[in-house]
Amino acid sequence: MPKPLSDDLRCRILQAYLRQEGSQMELSRRFGVSFEYVRKIRRHWRLSGQMERQPQSRHGRLSRITAPVREQLRDWVREQPDRTLAELGEQLHAQGIAVSRSRVSQILHQMGLRLKNSRSTPLSETRKPTASPGRDCWPPSPPSRRRSLSSSMRAA
Repeated sequence: MPKPLSDDLRCRILQAYLRQEGSQMELSRRFGVSFEYVRKIRRHWRLSGQMERQPQSRHGRLSRITAPVREQLRDWVREQPDRTLAELGEQLHAQGIAVSRSRVSQILHQMGLRLKNSRSTPLSETRKPTASPGRDCWPPSPPSRRRSLSSSMRAA
């Protein structure tokens, strides 16, 4: 994406136009910009009264999770670190902020917070199976039909 032209150049073009130093076409040639650019900045100046560029606007929706909401989440996790994502989501919903569990998880991750891993439940008595070769787990695949056809053609 090309870099935007400087505000200084915009101001010089508009000031030259206001001093009636030439038409838009003549000014575009003089300053080495396109006619459409001169037309665009003149229209912007006429509508807003500003010679400088407008600041770029942010794309997408604004987040519902503002700085105060983040601080509230931080406080909740400090108070009770074993809260679940669903509980935090319900508390946010009670404040009028509807977010999904995955979004709550993303926010906590961005804030550098983690929920407490629950070690209170005992380990399962049944052991997980160990990794074994894949051939023992699955039935063998049927023989290739192509191989059987080619061997029958040789016999004929």
